[in-house]
Amino acid sequence: MTKKAVVVGANGIIGSNLISHLVELGDWEIIGLSRRGGVASGKLRHIAVDLLDATDASDKLAHLTDVTHIFYAAYQDRPTWAELVPPNLAMLVNAVNAIEPIAARLEHISLMQGYKVYGAHLGPFKTPARETDANHMPPEFNIDQQDFLEALQKGKSWTWSALRPSVVVGFALGNPMNLASVIAVYASMSKELGIPLRFPGKPGAYDSLLEMTDAGLLARATVFIATNPHCGNQAFNINNGDLFRWSEMWPKIARFFDLEVAPPLPMSLNVVMADKEDLWNRMIEKHGLAKTPYRDVSSWAFGDAVFSWNYDFFADGSRLRRAGFHEYVDTEEMFMRVFSDLRGRRIIP
Repeated sequence: MTKKAVVVGANGIIGSNLISHLVELGDWEIIGLSRRGGVASGKLRHIAVDLLDATDASDKLAHLTDVTHIFYAAYQDRPTWAELVPPNLAMLVNAVNAIEPIAARLEHISLMQGYKVYGAHLGPFKTPARETDANHMPPEFNIDQQDFLEALQKGKSWTWSALRPSVVVGFALGNPMNLASVIAVYASMSKELGIPLRFPGKPGAYDSLLEMTDAGLLARATVFIATNPHCGNQAFNINNGDLFRWSEMWPKIARFFDLEVAPPLPMSLNVVMADKEDLWNRMIEKHGLAKTPYRDVSSWAFGDAVFSWNYDFFADGSRLRRAGFHEYVDTEEMFMRVFSDLRGRRIIP
């Protein structure tokens, strides 16, 4: 029987890479859900829907009676941790409540989370973080979302999974969590201005241990988990499999962009890059780049968050390996591949 996936958050870095993988597999019908919609192609079609509106979700998704898998990767940002809870919980609840009762063939609901479950965003946390670690003091929308799925699943034939990647690196424009674009645009502007590449993070962040998650690896792991019954009703950390320090990676990134490295200098990218739109527009004309609006090319606030981690940031990924998924990605190679892709797409010089 044909597998039919609904990918919620289809235009994000996680959702778009997951859709690409499902298309490559060839035996999936795919419905992408997002606010903007998208372009249909082959077995892929899109639905533009406001998941904050339960009525709109119910009306737009009422025909999805043959869905077998729901992959949830949507996210809406808010200024505070408490304000993140209502919209992000509502979007999941509205999407699932519109589809689950009518999808007789539903097999699995996949929930994308992250290391916020472990309190990684709050400060130094226990490393390596494990799926069995205790929850932290709320608010935390990831935990509320998982509680919702666990409660809904009781007595049902379908299963759920909670996926916990580190920082996800891949190609996606207009995405609030795209570290590769942050680094690539920052480095390209440094070169344009004739200055060396300085690490802008907090003191201590340059030498902390951390890890990343390749978007393609995450997509493959997500499908593996969703289609293996023995993985049901569990959480899984998903990471590249190696650790690094910015003090080692930063000079390699600088070499890719033909830049010298100067000593780190703590500074908020959200502040120092706020006046660079004119520079960006000049670079587009000078280098014949794709006409990407400055607001879509990078999220400086996200870069500030990642570069502020002056503590170790990694989790134990062995549960997924014990389940049978043995892929890994070299993080240095991943960065260089994504930078090359950005050049190939004429996003950066």
